[in-house]
Amino acid sequence: MRLGVMVGPERGRYPTKVDRMLADATWAEEAGLASLWIPQIPDDFDALTAAALIGSATSTIEIGTAVVPIQPRHPIALAHQALSTQAVCGGRLTLGLGVSHHWVIDEMLGLPYERPAAMMRDYLDVLDQALAGPGMVDVENGHFRVHQPMDITDIVPTSVMIAALGPVMLAIAGERTDGTILWLADERAIGTHIAPALYAAAETAGRAAPRIVAGVPICLCGDDEVDVAVARANRVLSESDVSPNYQKLLDRGDARTVGDILAAGSEESIERRLRSFADVGTTDVSLRVVPIGETRDDKLASSRRTREFIASLAGTV
Repeated sequence: MRLGVMVGPERGRYPTKVDRMLADATWAEEAGLASLWIPQIPDDFDALTAAALIGSATSTIEIGTAVVPIQPRHPIALAHQALSTQAVCGGRLTLGLGVSHHWVIDEMLGLPYERPAAMMRDYLDVLDQALAGPGMVDVENGHFRVHQPMDITDIVPTSVMIAALGPVMLAIAGERTDGTILWLADERAIGTHIAPALYAAAETAGRAAPRIVAGVPICLCGDDEVDVAVARANRVLSESDVSPNYQKLLDRGDARTVGDILAAGSEESIERRLRSFADVGTTDVSLRVVPIGETRDDKLASSRRTREFIASLAGTV
């Protein structure tokens, strides 16, 4: 299983936001991690812009978006940005896409959130051609009418993955993309729901075995601090209360909150938890450091300890 970390926007600290992202990315590459994954937070820094910045500051690590919502961006506009970013990254960009949630697309942006899976299929019709290399994009389907030349870069192919939680989206992921990027999926959900559906769809379509990237919060701490870490993860990361898509995914597993997915405690406890994700078919993890402590200095020290431990695991899980 390949180890990666979640890097990118953190609320606040606006004057130093870019410097902090670049420092985190440089650390991840120097630590020997396989990948870094940049979330698209509704009210924060653009993920593909962050990927371009990070691509110019690194040379070997995979850089993925996790994930860019498709509804606000026409697929040709997204292709322009993704291919331009790929040129900066030298072929290391993995484009993670998703249909987001009703509370983002409908309630925040005022856009339709109807038949999102059909939207993803039609979107991929355009994107597949646009990302295939210089040439014409000729697509007419239920959502798009596109006749557009593209000549940005010949760095191909650009790997595409999608956030797939339910059966229909998992079928699309297996049939049309290189895999899925997950959040709030525990081991049982992956082993009994995600992996079987995804692999079956890929096999039927004659595609290579897909990737499964699981988002896993992590906190190295004492065993007597695990409850504190769980409470903090639930406070700063929980989205399930307002996201029916996540609620349905939680129903597929044993976890009820993001804190239940947190890999926390001693080195041995964390390594054992990460191996349990590998055992059910997870190919990659995107680790989200959750620091604990009463003061800012305490949290910084907690983050450093956890990151040092992550670095020690590179290539061993």
